[in-house]
Amino acid sequence: MEQLSLFNHTETQPLAARLRPESLEDFVGQKHLLGEGKVLRRLIEGDHISSMIFWGPPGVGKTTLASIIASRTKSSFINFSAVTSGIKEIRTVMEQAEENRHFGTRTIVFVDEIHRFNKAQQDAFLPFVEKGSIILIGATTENPSFEINGALLSRCKVFVLQALKTEELVELLNHALTSPKGLGNQQIQIEPDMLEQIANFANGDARSALSTLEMVVLNGDLGSDGNIRVTGETLEQCISKKSLLYDKKGEEHYNLISALHKSMRNSDPDAAVYWLARMLEAGEDPLYIARRVTRFASEDVGLADPQALQIAIAAYQACHFIGMPECSVHLTEAVTYMSLAPKSNALYVAYETAKKDAQEQLAEPVPLVIRNAPTSLMEELNYGKGYQYAHDSAAHLTNMQCLPDSLMEREYYRPTKQGEEGKYKARLEEIKRWKDEHKE
Repeated sequence: MEQLSLFNHTETQPLAARLRPESLEDFVGQKHLLGEGKVLRRLIEGDHISSMIFWGPPGVGKTTLASIIASRTKSSFINFSAVTSGIKEIRTVMEQAEENRHFGTRTIVFVDEIHRFNKAQQDAFLPFVEKGSIILIGATTENPSFEINGALLSRCKVFVLQALKTEELVELLNHALTSPKGLGNQQIQIEPDMLEQIANFANGDARSALSTLEMVVLNGDLGSDGNIRVTGETLEQCISKKSLLYDKKGEEHYNLISALHKSMRNSDPDAAVYWLARMLEAGEDPLYIARRVTRFASEDVGLADPQALQIAIAAYQACHFIGMPECSVHLTEAVTYMSLAPKSNALYVAYETAKKDAQEQLAEPVPLVIRNAPTSLMEELNYGKGYQYAHDSAAHLTNMQCLPDSLMEREYYRPTKQGEEGKYKARLEEIKRWKDEHKE
């Protein structure tokens, strides 16, 4: 029997731990999965659990759902941490699960932070999942498509848990203030708008919301009557700084640069500057952003505004010369310019189309007429024979064929009428007319 001590009292546990829901009825959020008649709720209530992955940001209930399943299911339940366990521990647990199966007992293994397991560790689960020795429930904050082996992922149903809404977090905070398990035994005076501020600060994370509430109550003013009053000053001190959700190597990195790129493409400078600030304030390398803006200048603006590429290169150089935080204004200038510039992806489409032909027709010979002939043998083989020097023509044009015969009618660059590119479109049409008129 576990020996009791002074430190076993639940009052010493963090507020979030004391208020962890024990039933679906007490669970807040994830209505798309746990509302009446929804698929996950039916699976839990019917005890028809199969291997699954809970994917979502921190503090949305992944571990809590596993605990609820543990209390509802007719199974042996093993809580497993990817942080502290290796292949040896996995095999020990699997052997126990296999023994349980022989006695007709199902085993559910919950793996928190399953994305921390390497390929070999994940592979150790696979045969036992395949033959039904265990039901695996994994929890991850990372995209399972990137972090979990395809073979294991294909045998699991992925449930996406969403960040809690502000009103759901306010509901949770009010429950914490009234529940005997929470702060209900204390007389706490806190304004409703303060609870909303805490909910907004938590950014969808229930654990963060409850921890912040606990902090502001602990730092509240204790009156002579025993009441605790939370002031605006106390609240401001407790929520004055928040680490932005960002991982330079994780999915959020790609989500944010995608948001920046697509905001610029959609000619939305306000959104573009916001996503730029999100990345810079979270510690992103300004040179990385400048490189992406430079790519955008040609991919999405191109000859509709040739100045865009010069602006992008100048911003990159400014970032290189002076760094953060000073270069933030140069990047702001660049992304705003890109957002407002006329858009054309004609250069991008031209290259991608040409690339496809180049990859499929790698052996197409260069036409003899545009080959160099540095040796007499090459001249005898007609290298360069019939070459026309464009500058010898009054129009500085020739009708010489430069594409291989198999691609003679191909058109890769199809300019738009956007911005400056309209001038290049007119010029290209003029060139094509001249060539048609001077066909041999």
